[in-house]
Amino acid sequence: MQKLAVLPLLAALAVGTAAVPGDAKAASAISIYLDGQQLSADAPPYIMPKVNVTMVPLRIVSEGLGATVSWSAKQRRADIEMSGSSISLIAGQSYATVNGKRINLDASIEVKGGRTMVPLRFVGEQLGLNVKWDGKLRTVRLTSPGENGANPGTGTETPPNPGNGPETGNPGPGTTPGPSPSPQPPEQPAEDPAELRGAWVSTVYNLDWPTAASAKANDSAKQKQEFTALLDELQKMGMNAVFVQVRPAGDALYPSLLSPWSSYLTGKQGVKPNYDPLGFMIEETHKRGMEFHAWFNPFRASTTTDSSQLDPLSLVRQKPEWIVNAGGKPYINPGIPAARQAVIDIITEVAARYDVDGIHLDDYFYPSGTEFNDEATYKLYSAGSGLSKADWRRSNINKFVQELDRSVHAAKSDVEFGISPFGVWRNKSVDPTGSDTKAGVTAYDNMYADVRLWVQQGWLDYVAPQIYWSFAHPTAAYDKVADWWMTTVKGSGVDLYIGHSPYKLGTPETGWQSSSEIIKQLDYNEQSGSVSGELFFSAKDLRRNTLGVADALSSYYADVQ
Repeated sequence: MQKLAVLPLLAALAVGTAAVPGDAKAASAISIYLDGQQLSADAPPYIMPKVNVTMVPLRIVSEGLGATVSWSAKQRRADIEMSGSSISLIAGQSYATVNGKRINLDASIEVKGGRTMVPLRFVGEQLGLNVKWDGKLRTVRLTSPGENGANPGTGTETPPNPGNGPETGNPGPGTTPGPSPSPQPPEQPAEDPAELRGAWVSTVYNLDWPTAASAKANDSAKQKQEFTALLDELQKMGMNAVFVQVRPAGDALYPSLLSPWSSYLTGKQGVKPNYDPLGFMIEETHKRGMEFHAWFNPFRASTTTDSSQLDPLSLVRQKPEWIVNAGGKPYINPGIPAARQAVIDIITEVAARYDVDGIHLDDYFYPSGTEFNDEATYKLYSAGSGLSKADWRRSNINKFVQELDRSVHAAKSDVEFGISPFGVWRNKSVDPTGSDTKAGVTAYDNMYADVRLWVQQGWLDYVAPQIYWSFAHPTAAYDKVADWWMTTVKGSGVDLYIGHSPYKLGTPETGWQSSSEIIKQLDYNEQSGSVSGELFFSAKDLRRNTLGVADALSSYYADVQ
């Protein structure tokens, strides 16, 4: 939906009227009554065009009808239970599951403005209610069993269908009644989530948090104040998630038996702060109703080759045979199975111990643009496989991602696991399945990250490609790259979050002379209907408000909520 088209609808909702989609003029609001008592809604009900299905907020089902409701943001699934009747609906799915049986739907659930909207007649009848629509008064009346002699679901009082058409009079799908409900106290579900809007928070080199001054002084009070201020500013811009770098350089922002304390906390690696930064950050983030995702650099061992600056617990000192120096930086060698497992154990430790909403990796696999001396490892571990070194490297990363996915979800089943790869997988000129781009570096060929395979195999809950180019970029235009990713995730069950680059605003690169570039990209995402969220690199660039980007985002997200 284009931005200009959204604004009139939002204006109508703000004054308590519900505009019927596809109608030229706003109609009066839809009222809903249960046994004569009007039910309040935290978002206005509306009628879907063509199929004429009345959609209501999920919260009405919980607070008004007294059903038990749960919502899974990862699966985009609503589960509704009441007196033995169980309903599962998934956004975009053409059927519901009722007591284990599939029943076709005319309209699936939708997430709009951060509210989950469900088809009223279908849900009501499956919960044993009689549903009656008054088109003249634009009123839906729900009647419980035994009220006014109603016999729900039998067809004795078949009304015009607010679930399948306010004017057609046709019965909706699944009219066979569910078991009659007994009264239950209302149970309030968690707030239906908006699409993810996150900022990366870099801790390496003290880029976003904490400041170098508070780290050098080992000032925990100052660090806490800095982080809460960061959260408040990001939330004011419309962010509802932070992706915090908790292992920036083979170290940890949390107490660990596997990794040393980070120098970016205390000025010296291995020196302990007097609080648990990760625990504090999660608590403060959740306190604001935001998500916290723990971000890891998987194979970066350190930012220095001077091992005297490193704690004895560092893998550079513990396992020097695992380390390859490339481009002036030490890397953990992904070709060594035990090294890969050590990284998996380090990441899983956080998933198991902390209440994180997600485990997030960036694109630190094999380094690009530099020599990586792993010839001896290749000969040792590829013997008899017949794989080229490039294919062998990709196989190492594939194994790592597959096993990490399994390990993280074994530690905590509901945590999201995702990866943010370099934006271009492969160019179409070398692979017909690649994107219509001419990128000089690609994830597949230079970082040995076959992200397309990971999506196809379902080894991720989401993928967040770093599409850091403008629409006007001559070799990797934003829309061409985004379109490729949208096609790639289609039907996979893997969500697509797109990484955006406010750090480029005000630079000489083509297209970054106005913050409107970011807004145009967000509009493009919204119009596609295939993007589940966006991430911004990084927090400091948003907070600087370069070219008014923070103001633009705050206004944009206020409009779409």
